[in-house]
Amino acid sequence: MKKTIPLLLLFLGILTFSQQVESFKTILNDKISIRALQIYDNKVWYSGTDSKFGFVDLENIENQKQIKLSSQKLQFRTLAQDKKHFYAINIESPAYFFKIDKKSLKYQVVHTDTAKNAFYDALSFSGKNGIALGDPYGKCMNILITRNSGKSWKTLPCGKSFEIGEGEAAFAASNTNVFIHNEEFWFVTGGKKSRQFYSNKMGEKLYGKEVNFVNGSSSTGIYSLDMDPVSRFGIVAGGDYTKQDANVNNIATTNNGGESWQIQASGENAGYTTCVKIKPGSQGKEIISVGDQHISYSSDFGKTWKKISDEKGFFVCQWIDSNTIVFAGKDRISFMKLKF
Repeated sequence: MKKTIPLLLLFLGILTFSQQVESFKTILNDKISIRALQIYDNKVWYSGTDSKFGFVDLENIENQKQIKLSSQKLQFRTLAQDKKHFYAINIESPAYFFKIDKKSLKYQVVHTDTAKNAFYDALSFSGKNGIALGDPYGKCMNILITRNSGKSWKTLPCGKSFEIGEGEAAFAASNTNVFIHNEEFWFVTGGKKSRQFYSNKMGEKLYGKEVNFVNGSSSTGIYSLDMDPVSRFGIVAGGDYTKQDANVNNIATTNNGGESWQIQASGENAGYTTCVKIKPGSQGKEIISVGDQHISYSSDFGKTWKKISDEKGFFVCQWIDSNTIVFAGKDRISFMKLKF
């Protein structure tokens, strides 16, 4: 009986991580840093440094197009979409809110933030509703919302329910520290404190909850968030970008839409993580994650992780289908096929 249990656990472990990397291919090489991706029309769309915006066709990777949204060398770390448009905001002041037609790729600036300390971390859309997350203006995070596909933007007034502490902000790491679904949205902070904020009415009421996460300095905290709005499962991940291998209290999950969070795989993961993405249809059971030094996979709701690649320099990832993921970061876009 004593021998049977270890063998059974070994067998279960093999089943848990039965996936293999079938192929890994780079589909774009360029002098660019990419931290935001969208999938549309079987193409990978990206925004990045030097005002660059473009796509790579997944059916024919020779079909590529890149344009510059500005003659200025703007840095984009955000990209979002609705049915007809893409949206992007550069990180620094003045911050321009771009709206890009999906068919013609004609673009316009629909809003400008001229505040000296403007810095935009993330942008997300659900239907006509959108949210832009910026670093704090005073006591609160700078949050703008739109309900009309970006035609107009409204800054949420600062309220006690979402005041932040000294040294608390957000990371513009992968455009994934905000998530929106219909009129619900979540966003997360890091630094000296990590919190998750939630609103079910596009900001009319905001609720903040501290997450027991690695904190204490400007480089620590939550970098990425993903939610499954049906099952209410969610995951946050991050760490300390100055200590890439540190892996204590840097992953947490929720089963109730963020009302409570539980630390997972503390001391037993690949370390600093900039992006986590739930596999569509898995309700959180399967998750991919990426950091500057690793690509990792979980098949048990984030409880355990397997590093499946030592590829370096990726910041953001996105599922294309049930076994294909696209990655982007320093000077390239690549995609990976998994075999189960």
